[in-house]
Amino acid sequence: MPPDDEDHFRKPPWNQAAIWTGADFFALLRILMTGRFAVRPSCWPGCLVDLAFGMANTGLGAIQALVYGARVKRIQLEHDPLFIIGHWRTGTTLLHELLALDPGHTCPTTFQCFLPKHFLLTERFIKGWSGFTLPPSRQFDSIQMGWDRPQEDEFALCNLGIPSPYATIAFPNRLPQNQEYLDLDSIPRRQRERWKKALRRFVQQVHYRKPGRIVLKSPTHTFRLPILLELFPNARFLNLVRHPLAVFQSTIRLWKSLYMLHGYQKPNFEGLAEHVYVTFFRMHERLETTRSHVPQGRFLDIRYEDLVGNTVDTMRGIYERLDLGEFESVRPAIETYTNAHADYRPHRYAPTPDLEREVFQRWRPYYERYGYTGSPANNSD
Repeated sequence: MPPDDEDHFRKPPWNQAAIWTGADFFALLRILMTGRFAVRPSCWPGCLVDLAFGMANTGLGAIQALVYGARVKRIQLEHDPLFIIGHWRTGTTLLHELLALDPGHTCPTTFQCFLPKHFLLTERFIKGWSGFTLPPSRQFDSIQMGWDRPQEDEFALCNLGIPSPYATIAFPNRLPQNQEYLDLDSIPRRQRERWKKALRRFVQQVHYRKPGRIVLKSPTHTFRLPILLELFPNARFLNLVRHPLAVFQSTIRLWKSLYMLHGYQKPNFEGLAEHVYVTFFRMHERLETTRSHVPQGRFLDIRYEDLVGNTVDTMRGIYERLDLGEFESVRPAIETYTNAHADYRPHRYAPTPDLEREVFQRWRPYYERYGYTGSPANNSD
């Protein structure tokens, strides 16, 4: 890991919460047991704080179930969700934030995804004074953070106690965790039904808080088209693609950051590059064998380069081709957002010729399918 990254990816101060602060107690305990409690001594104070919060989260979750359970269970979605899929670092966060500008859309927020056990009960009381527990921006790409900003629902599933590949973040020096929960094909039926119930219930809770078309974003869902269609037969999908070389380098930076910030041990990053290579290949192999499950007119590929190069026209095309409603009413908000972020300066990379060759050789089908060649014109986050 380069020295500048060692300095940049540092543990947050005591008053900034880790991912696990919002976890269910038993979910966190299982993660610790799987990691054989191999917690670095300097991380034990934070771990004990997380466990204490975990007990509170579990108790508040039980109260929320009593207060809101019956009402949430009766929720019927007017529209099945819109899923933003694609590998990590392909622009899914940007697209999520742009779609969240539409008042007819409802996106799970950071508060809801990090504290999924009880946000209906506590959001209005906790959110206002707890903003200081979040960093002002994400360390790996400087994108702004905030409780109300859109967030990945995979974090919610993980903190609710559903086995998730994101459990790897806690103990990154062990083998990647819960990889069978990427596509869910090999897990027992009972566990599949538990996963489906958890996602449906979370979506219902988000809709209860703010009705509207739910827009979910998680790269892990790229593996899950068949099971997502079982849950939501009329779901729509937006698949983000980006130059593979930029994706590889930015994904390495992402995982290094999360392991350093939210892991309970000092990461050694052994096998990280191979894990990224294999996961990317598996993801797109799976996507190409399952995209035909989605009915015509409900699946759309979007190039990151088009999204950042011509944001308004790209968004107009998304609205028209996926029949998301009238675009002109949301256009001013998209233009304002684009202008406000015009000065954003992403992290830049300088790939070696050997890396360029290896990425091309390992991911050649992706290059060919989406028309990428050579190095990206702007090799940056």
